[in-house]
Amino acid sequence: MANDGTTLDCDAILFDLDGVLVDSHPLIERILRMWALDRGVDPDAAVAASYGRRDIDLVRVVAPTLDAEVEAAWIVEHEERDFTGICPMPGAAALLAALPAARWAVVTSGTRRVASGRLRAAELPEPVYMITAEDVTEGKPAPEGYLRAADLLGVRPDRCLVVEDAESGVRAAEAAGMRCLGIGAALAEGRAGAALDAWAADLRPVDPELVTAGHVRLNIHPNGSNQ
Repeated sequence: MANDGTTLDCDAILFDLDGVLVDSHPLIERILRMWALDRGVDPDAAVAASYGRRDIDLVRVVAPTLDAEVEAAWIVEHEERDFTGICPMPGAAALLAALPAARWAVVTSGTRRVASGRLRAAELPEPVYMITAEDVTEGKPAPEGYLRAADLLGVRPDRCLVVEDAESGVRAAEAAGMRCLGIGAALAEGRAGAALDAWAADLRPVDPELVTAGHVRLNIHPNGSNQ
């Protein structure tokens, strides 16, 4: 893993949403803690297990005796109507503005209504293709979502770059045969169980130095800025 002026070439970029494009973790944590305390579940465990997982998979992990579909529906209901405090991650707007619509997609563990609402709240564009919880039978770390996005974009998996902030997403990228740029503290200093091709604290150091109709070259600047 490196962040010292790394260059990454790809034909499409597949972004995770929460913690990569939108800063939603405080809101997610508040909703999950409310749910966990009401159900007698350890709220810290619920929050820790939530990263990169669909709500239904989260319930199965931390509350296996509860009805996963019922509990996930409760969480989703709150996520679909509460967008308090949502804002774009640093560098997200500038990077997306530099990419042609056919060169990127979003692959998220949230529902379509949640993802669309968070993008609107953060004033970020919605992609042509967005793979959400309803579109897959297995969530991350299974590669299904990323492989489906690559297929929709018409790009070979090995020509896709995944941008992730959670270990489960990194593992999904690896299983899909895709390279991965890690974002955020959780993946810093080799903390991901799977290998990263590069790492940055957020998207500000990610410079799309070459963008064509069918190709993107990113330079990950070591000084935390692409200025």
